[in-house]
Amino acid sequence: MTLFWLVTVALVLLAALIFVAPVFFGKAQDDTASRDELNKAFFKDRVGELESEASEGLVSNREELVSELQQSLLDDVPANSDQRTAKSSPAILIPGLLILVGVSYGAYLSVGSIDKVDSWQQTVQQLPELSKRLMQGNQGEPLTDQEMDAMTLGLRTRLHETPDDATGWLLLGRIGMANRDADTAQGAMKRAYALDPNNPEVQLSYAQTLMMIGDPAQSEQARRLLKAVVKQDHTNLRAMSLLAFDAYERADYEQAVSYWTMMKNLIGDQDSRAQMLTRSIERAQAQLQAANNAANSDASVAVKIELDPTVNLPTEGVVIVSVHSADGAPMPVAARRIPLSQFPISLTLTDGDSMIPERQMSSLPSMIVKARIDTDGNVMTKQGDWYGQSDVIPLGGSTNVLINKQY
Repeated sequence: MTLFWLVTVALVLLAALIFVAPVFFGKAQDDTASRDELNKAFFKDRVGELESEASEGLVSNREELVSELQQSLLDDVPANSDQRTAKSSPAILIPGLLILVGVSYGAYLSVGSIDKVDSWQQTVQQLPELSKRLMQGNQGEPLTDQEMDAMTLGLRTRLHETPDDATGWLLLGRIGMANRDADTAQGAMKRAYALDPNNPEVQLSYAQTLMMIGDPAQSEQARRLLKAVVKQDHTNLRAMSLLAFDAYERADYEQAVSYWTMMKNLIGDQDSRAQMLTRSIERAQAQLQAANNAANSDASVAVKIELDPTVNLPTEGVVIVSVHSADGAPMPVAARRIPLSQFPISLTLTDGDSMIPERQMSSLPSMIVKARIDTDGNVMTKQGDWYGQSDVIPLGGSTNVLINKQY
């Protein structure tokens, strides 16, 4: 801020110089030049009149009158130069200078948002501390929404000054992910990866961003990045966790079990995360068993989900496919979440997708299948979501669901 105020003082001094300079350096010369030009014009006009009068015989002493006219012009020259100097005394400029300074700073204090500028500078100073807390993730104190906004402002300021800072782009991408701002997250992570493509932390974060978007081509690139991280570091739990979750979402339950088992072996049974991993493995194994049983029985429903051309597909979200009893009850008997990707989407629902063990999907002789595009992760219906549903179909049958309605 010190530099800022020095610049304002310099600008005000420059304005004051522009204000004062004409008084000291131009006024006397301008007054003299104006008087001389007026006297010359008057002299020429009067000489012309005397010549006309002499030619008409009205004047006989023309030379004497011209001499008197010349003497009168000499008498018009100021007796001394002190009078001009007095008119340019600095004392008469002081009020004008005070008004200039007062109006300049008063206008800035009124409309210049100095409080916001000061807050901005304080935010930039807090950037190292906020960055450290963000990098700590779950191990440190989480950032509040206000701190996240402040850090975003500070980061954008620093990145404007140092656009080749890969760590800065990485932090900005993480903030975008935390705020579910896919465009900011992807753009920042892509820039960080371009600047530092061999950094495992950048690779992992960029892959996580691509998975959040849900595009199939980008998800494939994310898997390649994550596998490269695991190849470099066989103990990277974050990369394995993302690969396991991705495999589970793609119904590749065997691969998901493999990654979760590797993670469990790395942390040991005494780790607090081991119990969560055990539940994830059991859930994937149950899904795998249900899928195998469905392949050998009719206790399944094949579903093909299509998208009407009039539907505007969001940039991120999931497709929730649910099975309901034939009477149209709102509570689903079975459901599955699928990452938003290219349509059409084909899948097979089995008892492994049942909501509660006490009521399996195979207990329904007939059913209705619904598909909804969810954008916020909330299982409750959101106003504006697109959806579609099938006619009543028997267990073991197949159906097409066209998403073409909006709540």
